[in-house]
Amino acid sequence: MKSILAILTLLTLAIQANAYNLSPTSARRTFIKTSAATAAAIPLAVAFPLPSLAEVVVPEQITTDFPFPENWGLTFKYEEDAAKVREHMIIATGLGKGAPKMEAYGKNMKKEMVDFVSYYRRFPAVAGKPSFSTLYTSINVLAGHYTSYGFKYPLPEKRRKRLYQEYAEVEKSLKRNR
Repeated sequence: MKSILAILTLLTLAIQANAYNLSPTSARRTFIKTSAATAAAIPLAVAFPLPSLAEVVVPEQITTDFPFPENWGLTFKYEEDAAKVREHMIIATGLGKGAPKMEAYGKNMKKEMVDFVSYYRRFPAVAGKPSFSTLYTSINVLAGHYTSYGFKYPLPEKRRKRLYQEYAEVEKSLKRNR
């Protein structure tokens, strides 16, 4: 990685030095040729690595009996409600095809998510927290899945992985009171 950065630095310096050539036509052509060669030689992911979300182990889907919560609804205390909605969403994300009471769970889950967002987004002190914005994103993904595919169809593996990563981020933020 360090050698790639060193090569990029040297190429950038060479391009900048050549840009001050007295012949404007040759400088422009050289710049375009070297820029194209540099772009082709170095993959974008290596040159500009994206920050990755925390790696999370995605559990197997639940197709047998699972704990069906009795504590649906809000307590109107943000930290408690966010933790509860997150826990319910973890179970909803893990449900596989043929899980018992999957449709009832999904309907309760969607109502709880809508109630949570519609209540807490009105408060700027809460809406500005990283835990809220990440949980809001997760809620949009899960609610969108329910809207598009219904309550009986399980989430695809790629979507499940992303949601579990976001749940981990929400948990970290809640522990820090953020």
